[in-house]
Amino acid sequence: MSRYSRYYVNRTMCDVLNEMRLCCKTSNYGPLESLIEEAQIKGNRMEAALADKGDIEEMNKEWHDLKNKLKELKLEDSRLAKDEGVF
Repeated sequence: MSRYSRYYVNRTMCDVLNEMRLCCKTSNYGPLESLIEEAQIKGNRMEAALADKGDIEEMNKEWHDLKNKLKELKLEDSRLAKDEGVF
């Protein structure tokens, strides 16, 4: 990383909306279209992140269920093997 690189605070949806309000307050509507696009992008990203989070939670639950099922099957297999005298 370069010693000249800059760090910026992430822009939030509220920042974009405040700039839209400023456009209305000053009657300067030039940047409004780009601000609307930026708000749309941020909204889409938030919705996608929420959907991804739900998917991850569901996959995690399914993984734990399958892990428990595998453990039960291994126990059953070892019991059957003992009953048949294999081990």
